Amino acid sequence: MPEMRFTIRWPDGTREGCYSPSLVIKDYFVPGESYKLLEFLEKSREALGIASARVEARYGFPCSRALGQLARIEAAGRTYSTLPDARVAVESFDA
Repeated sequence: MPEMRFTIRWPDGTREGCYSPSLVIKDYFVPGESYKLLEFLEKSREALGIASARVEARYGFPCSRALGQLARIEAAGRTYSTLPDARVAVESFDA
Protein backbone atom coordinates (compact mmCIF):
# COMPACT_ATOMS: atom_id res chain seq x y z
CA MET A 1 0.00 0.00 0.00
CA PRO A 2 1.57 3.33 -1.01
CA GLU A 3 2.13 5.67 1.87
CA MET A 4 2.92 9.32 1.81
CA ARG A 5 4.10 12.15 3.96
CA PHE A 6 2.91 15.71 3.74
CA THR A 7 3.98 18.95 5.37
CA ILE A 8 1.56 21.42 6.91
CA ARG A 9 1.96 24.85 8.46
CA TRP A 10 -0.18 25.72 11.47
CA PRO A 11 -1.62 29.23 12.03
CA ASP A 12 1.39 30.26 14.16
CA GLY A 13 3.84 29.30 11.39
CA THR A 14 4.92 26.01 12.94
CA ARG A 15 5.58 23.35 10.32
CA GLU A 16 4.68 19.71 10.94
CA GLY A 17 5.45 16.60 8.93
CA CYS A 18 2.42 14.31 8.70
CA TYR A 19 1.87 10.69 7.63
CA SER A 20 -0.81 8.84 5.70
CA PRO A 21 -0.74 5.13 4.84
CA SER A 22 -2.59 5.93 1.62
CA LEU A 23 -2.42 8.43 -1.23
CA VAL A 24 -6.06 9.38 -0.47
CA ILE A 25 -4.68 12.57 1.12
CA LYS A 26 -4.18 13.86 -2.45
CA ASP A 27 -7.96 13.72 -2.94
CA TYR A 28 -8.53 16.11 -0.02
CA PHE A 29 -5.66 18.61 -0.06
CA VAL A 30 -3.71 20.62 -2.60
CA PRO A 31 -0.10 21.65 -1.91
CA GLY A 32 0.19 25.41 -1.65
CA GLU A 33 -3.41 25.85 -0.51
CA SER A 34 -4.53 26.92 2.94
CA TYR A 35 -7.73 25.82 4.63
CA LYS A 36 -9.83 27.25 7.41
CA LEU A 37 -9.00 25.35 10.57
CA LEU A 38 -12.37 23.59 10.85
CA GLU A 39 -12.29 22.62 7.17
CA PHE A 40 -8.76 21.28 7.56
CA LEU A 41 -9.78 19.22 10.58
CA GLU A 42 -12.85 17.80 8.80
CA LYS A 43 -10.86 16.89 5.70
CA SER A 44 -8.14 15.31 7.86
CA ARG A 45 -10.69 13.20 9.74
CA GLU A 46 -12.23 11.95 6.54
CA ALA A 47 -8.99 11.33 4.63
CA LEU A 48 -7.11 9.64 7.46
CA GLY A 49 -10.22 7.64 8.37
CA ILE A 50 -10.42 6.34 4.80
CA ALA A 51 -6.69 5.62 4.80
CA SER A 52 -6.98 3.63 8.02
CA ALA A 53 -10.01 1.74 6.68
CA ARG A 54 -8.05 0.78 3.58
CA VAL A 55 -5.34 -0.70 5.77
CA GLU A 56 -7.98 -2.56 7.77
CA ALA A 57 -9.58 -3.96 4.60
CA ARG A 58 -6.23 -5.22 3.42
CA TYR A 59 -4.59 -6.39 6.65
CA GLY A 60 -7.49 -6.90 9.05
CA PHE A 61 -6.68 -4.09 11.49
CA PRO A 62 -6.88 -0.27 11.35
CA CYS A 63 -3.73 1.75 10.86
CA SER A 64 -2.53 2.94 14.25
CA ARG A 65 -0.12 5.42 12.63
CA ALA A 66 -2.96 7.10 10.69
CA LEU A 67 -5.12 7.23 13.81
CA GLY A 68 -2.18 8.59 15.81
CA GLN A 69 -1.56 11.26 13.17
CA LEU A 70 -5.21 12.25 13.31
CA ALA A 71 -5.04 12.48 17.11
CA ARG A 72 -2.01 14.81 16.83
CA ILE A 73 -3.80 16.97 14.26
CA GLU A 74 -6.93 17.13 16.46
CA ALA A 75 -4.87 18.10 19.53
CA ALA A 76 -3.00 20.83 17.67
CA GLY A 77 -6.27 22.06 16.16
CA ARG A 78 -7.67 22.62 19.65
CA THR A 79 -4.70 24.87 20.37
CA TYR A 80 -5.64 27.20 17.53
CA SER A 81 -9.43 26.95 17.82
CA THR A 82 -9.79 30.32 19.56
CA LEU A 83 -7.84 32.23 16.91
CA PRO A 84 -10.07 34.19 14.55
CA ASP A 85 -9.65 33.16 10.91
CA ALA A 86 -7.13 30.42 11.77
CA ARG A 87 -5.85 28.67 8.64
CA VAL A 88 -3.70 25.63 8.03
CA ALA A 89 -1.54 25.48 4.90
CA VAL A 90 -0.64 22.25 3.14
CA GLU A 91 2.86 23.03 1.99
CA SER A 92 3.88 19.87 0.16
CA PHE A 93 3.40 16.20 -0.50
CA ASP A 94 6.65 14.42 0.20
CA ALA A 95 7.80 11.11 -1.22
